[in-house]
Amino acid sequence: MRARRLAAAVLAAVAVLGAGTACAIADAGEDSVAGKDALVIGVNGDQPGLGERRDDGSFTGFDVDIAKEIARRLEVRPDDVTFKRVTSATREKMLQDGDVDLVVASYSITPERMVKVSFAGPYYVAHQDILVRRSDAGRIRNIDDLKGRRLCRVPGSVSFPRVHDEQGVAALPVEASGYAGCLTELTEGRLDAVSTDDLILAGLAAKASGSGGGLSIVNAPFTDEPYGVGLRKGDVDGCEAVNKAITRMYQDGTAPRLLDRWFRPAGLKVTTTVPQFEGCV
Repeated sequence: MRARRLAAAVLAAVAVLGAGTACAIADAGEDSVAGKDALVIGVNGDQPGLGERRDDGSFTGFDVDIAKEIARRLEVRPDDVTFKRVTSATREKMLQDGDVDLVVASYSITPERMVKVSFAGPYYVAHQDILVRRSDAGRIRNIDDLKGRRLCRVPGSVSFPRVHDEQGVAALPVEASGYAGCLTELTEGRLDAVSTDDLILAGLAAKASGSGGGLSIVNAPFTDEPYGVGLRKGDVDGCEAVNKAITRMYQDGTAPRLLDRWFRPAGLKVTTTVPQFEGCV
């Protein structure tokens, strides 16, 4: 049902954009990732546990491991996979411009984004929650308690608008360039809370704990966030190939093993069954 609603929303948005956009979409499918011998994959660089850039320039995290597995199952050798940092604000443009072939970067599938790019998956369905200092856990217990409190806002991310615009909670925005910046602002007392996907929050909490900070996830989820693999618009063959790879990862235990490795230590309860795919459009 949700897939049909998303598909309908995408078709309506494409119709509004006009024939010029439709031509661009049709042309984009000519160079599918399904047949590539080398891949450039966009990942985050500032999300502990999901995608984080090390001092040596390499990347580590759950999304990075998922990306490596997808590439391997597309029969691309590890030496032919290049990782490039993306941000919430640059993901669509980098796909559209051909700077990356795939994006695996806590990239929630939304109707608005599906107008611009195609999505395989989701490879996991996260849930938006709230991260606070442990000393504030008794005062901030759900989304309504964010009213009048300082909440992190990251450009290009839908997380703050989901609280402020969709849920109508009058939180006070504090800008940060990424979620690593949100973590710094929170631990240093310039923020009251960070609200985004629970996988991101679990990684931030684990990083703060390792640095001696005490943070707590509220455990009051209020959205579903289907994490998709972004592709250039119209690459249906690539989307279907990635979906097959994701399915096999759950069937052979790879995805559950990676979820356990990255998120169970933070106390997050993860789902280890294959998500319902949105469909390739």
